[in-house]
Amino acid sequence: MDYYFAPPPAYHSPLMDTNETEFSLPRGGRMVLRPVTAADEEFLLSVYASTRSDELAQAPWSDEQKGHFLKWQFDLQRREYDARFPDAEYFVIMIDDCPAGRIWIARDDQEIRLLDIAMLTEFQNRGAGTMLLRWLIDESKRAAKALRHMVFVLNQDAQRFYERLGFVVIEELGAYKHMEWKKGDG
Repeated sequence: MDYYFAPPPAYHSPLMDTNETEFSLPRGGRMVLRPVTAADEEFLLSVYASTRSDELAQAPWSDEQKGHFLKWQFDLQRREYDARFPDAEYFVIMIDDCPAGRIWIARDDQEIRLLDIAMLTEFQNRGAGTMLLRWLIDESKRAAKALRHMVFVLNQDAQRFYERLGFVVIEELGAYKHMEWKKGDG
């Protein structure tokens, strides 16, 4: 069982060593994407846990069991991304110098894939997510690449968010809807 809780490989890409991106938020404030470091592990796990809180509220498990489950799932997710997208970029989203969320992005010759984006509740509804998606849409237009993302089938709020920005469902596969931004929208 210790295997599942072994420290995962560090998030690191040669492209990320000094690559910070800064944005001004629409309602004031500053957002910065900074590369993930090993020191961010606890924060990243807390962001992941926040995305699973409604689901785990229904589980008849102790807090300790939920914590082990979350750590195991978090590590599995990261290993899957590292295996499938070895050159992905992993960023902490900072709002006014406070860690607020995470964004994982993979790029290849044909597409930009938003692997994951999550914001802690207290930082939501400030325009940060929309700004980050518009930033990726702009990159997609400039590079003439597809922009894709997967949404959990039960997450209707997320699906509506992406649809408002011009994404459409291109495939339903298992528990996920694969979405793609279409030119001229968003």
